[in-house]
Amino acid sequence: MKVLSGLRVGLLAMAALVGAVSVANAANGTVRIRILKAGFVIGGSAGEGVLTYQGRRYPLSIGGLSYGFTFGASETRFHGTVRNIRRPSDVSGVYAQGGAGAAVGRGAQVIVLTNQKGAVLELSGEQNGLIVSLDLSGLALSLK
Repeated sequence: MKVLSGLRVGLLAMAALVGAVSVANAANGTVRIRILKAGFVIGGSAGEGVLTYQGRRYPLSIGGLSYGFTFGASETRFHGTVRNIRRPSDVSGVYAQGGAGAAVGRGAQVIVLTNQKGAVLELSGEQNGLIVSLDLSGLALSLK
């Protein structure tokens, strides 16, 4: 019985160590993206960007939809980091967000988003345009 218990504890310790090593292997990259958003109740967004990861540049394509109260149009240029990725394709995925905001002319934006692979985008930037929103939105990033 003690042998079985010791074996179980050893396996759990090994699993914890493997999990810690895989998290430690995750790396960071930088992201620069440009998003155009427009809408009236239902909104849409499209854009492009660049992921820089381990010294290489990867072009990004961006698209999305929002539903709720959205009126107007804006352009936002973000820059920041992407954390917890092991390969460039980990940045691809859907990032969901709920929020409220308004921009008249210029305004600052800061967002933190996570996709289904665990990639975390921490972005800040400047928004230009005239837009008011209270909506749920999804932003899909993919490598070109």
